[in-house]
Amino acid sequence: MQPIHLGQTSALPTTPQEAVLDYVPNPRPGSPYLVRFAVPEFTSLCPVTGQPDFAHLVIDYAPGETIVESKSLKLFLGSFRNHAAFHEDCTVGIGQRLFDEMAPLWLRIGGYWYPRGGIPIDVFWQSGEPPKGLWLPTQDVPGYRGRG
Repeated sequence: MQPIHLGQTSALPTTPQEAVLDYVPNPRPGSPYLVRFAVPEFTSLCPVTGQPDFAHLVIDYAPGETIVESKSLKLFLGSFRNHAAFHEDCTVGIGQRLFDEMAPLWLRIGGYWYPRGGIPIDVFWQSGEPPKGLWLPTQDVPGYRGRG
């Protein structure tokens, strides 16, 4: 498949459903390794109040035949800026879409959300057990701590 975003001018999609993710061949098939995307400034909207919600996302995956092209991922994640959904829906939905479309050997996502109503909400999803022998670094995103 020819990527549609790589090397092109691409507008930010208005919705996550409209966003097209590009996948390119895995340059190291047969060699298990981990890819990590850290997204420290993810935003979406509260579906009740319409106010912005902020999160630090960490996406880890072990590629299968393809890898996700980073510019298309950035555009996909940016499309949540005006998307109203609960933290759980955003986090799990991102992980499941990547897993369903890219078909990696394994994928996990951690959504470390900043407080809403005084309570931080962290959401985690993974596709199953990681491949044997895959090095899994910790996500190392500290839980929210107020000024204390």
